[in-house]
Amino acid sequence: MSTHAYVVRVAEDPADREACFTVRKEVFVGEQGVPEDIEYDAYDAVAVHVLAVREDGVPLGTGRLLYGAAAAGKTGGDVTVGSLGRLAVTQAARGLGVGVALVRAIEDAARARGLVAVDLHAQTHALGFYERLGYVAYGPEFPDAGIPHRAMRRVL
Repeated sequence: MSTHAYVVRVAEDPADREACFTVRKEVFVGEQGVPEDIEYDAYDAVAVHVLAVREDGVPLGTGRLLYGAAAAGKTGGDVTVGSLGRLAVTQAARGLGVGVALVRAIEDAARARGLVAVDLHAQTHALGFYERLGYVAYGPEFPDAGIPHRAMRRVL
């Protein structure tokens, strides 16, 4: 377990965005076997990406927020609801509160854009994590990249 401090920030520059993609590749492609050609999509160009980075520069986690037209297909067409996605924390950083910090940063970004709620598609093993953060599951279980998921929402 690391004793290093970390910060969570919006990924503003190309190096930060590359760090986000590196974490996603490690977690989703490497650990979970998601095909790389579906891990990255057109939404990456318009999303707000957040990055958790250790004080020595090592990336620990990432997530993204879709809003407006980009989120509408994931939120039932409601443009007042954002879509949290691609939340990933490196194996070495799990248990340090990085995931919670990333979710809260994404919610802050949603509030700053005038959104009233955030939806997400949670892997079923992570339902408890999101429930502890105030998200409520709705609808049936469904597969995404061969992994069972449930839709969840939190009113901000």
